Amino acid sequence: MAFRLKLVPENTKWDFFSLSRITFGVSSALVIASIVAWLVVGLNYGIDFKGGTTIRTEATNAVDAGAYRDAIAPLGLGDVLVTEVFDPTFRADQNVAQIRIQAQEGEDSVSPEMVAKVEAAVKAVDPTLKFTSVESVGAKVSAELIWQAIIAVGLACLGIGIYVWLRFEWQFAVGSFISLLHDVFLTIGVFVLFQIKFDLTIIAALLTIVGYSINDTVVVFDRVRENLIKYKTMPLRDVMNLSINETMSRTVMTGGTTILALIVLMIFGGDVLRGFVFAMTWGILVGTYSSVYIATNWVLFLGVKRDWSKPADTPAGTQFTTADK
Repeated sequence: MAFRLKLVPENTKWDFFSLSRITFGVSSALVIASIVAWLVVGLNYGIDFKGGTTIRTEATNAVDAGAYRDAIAPLGLGDVLVTEVFDPTFRADQNVAQIRIQAQEGEDSVSPEMVAKVEAAVKAVDPTLKFTSVESVGAKVSAELIWQAIIAVGLACLGIGIYVWLRFEWQFAVGSFISLLHDVFLTIGVFVLFQIKFDLTIIAALLTIVGYSINDTVVVFDRVRENLIKYKTMPLRDVMNLSINETMSRTVMTGGTTILALIVLMIFGGDVLRGFVFAMTWGILVGTYSSVYIATNWVLFLGVKRDWSKPADTPAGTQFTTADK
């Protein structure tokens, strides 16, 4: 007999709405607290949003990002990010790196004198290294980048909400949209609480979290719609519970395998990926929670159409009370 790993027992009958008032209340309080903390305390913005100087280097020896950072650290320049640049057009002896230094207090960029000190410091690590370009980004451009990031995440949530509306009903769209905002704000709240560096890679993580969360939510909604057609007289709450229970095994397996991969990245990915991986791990946990306790709660509150095979005669929000017997 083949061995089958079962993380979730078969035919579970858990009542996910027994504590709906508590879960909804706690989630609402955490979202409000995250927004207040964001406005009052603020995020620990990285170079992308603070402004700073980007230095491109080239050397014949292999790039050692850790050694570069250690050499620059005594200069006291604050946030310094060193990454290796890969390009298939590079020669075999052409090793390119990018050094990003945050803007210093009272200045929009690193001074030429400090750039010279940075060059001397990294040349002590690799004498073949040379600076090929030095570019600075001011605070004004960085502020515009913050707003563009906010707009990007907001439009992503709105676009997904419209997609769910077209595929299901407006009640499902409202539930999914609110759950996505819930995931985004709680992730921002964690970054404010622990003052983890917030840069463009975290924006990429937020967009990935939004996509992952809606994928999980749509799976649940799809089963809800199937069961609404199948069980026409079953109370809506029972249909929702049945649907979540039926998809729980898939939810746990998908989330669990993704988190396993992220844990490996968290351990071996290094400092450059650590913030991104942390955001993804937290986002998957929150996204799974919101798919079960936030999105479905809103659909239950708003009510839904009971039979997709027939046209609607009454407002969708109250049709479940006039279901066919």
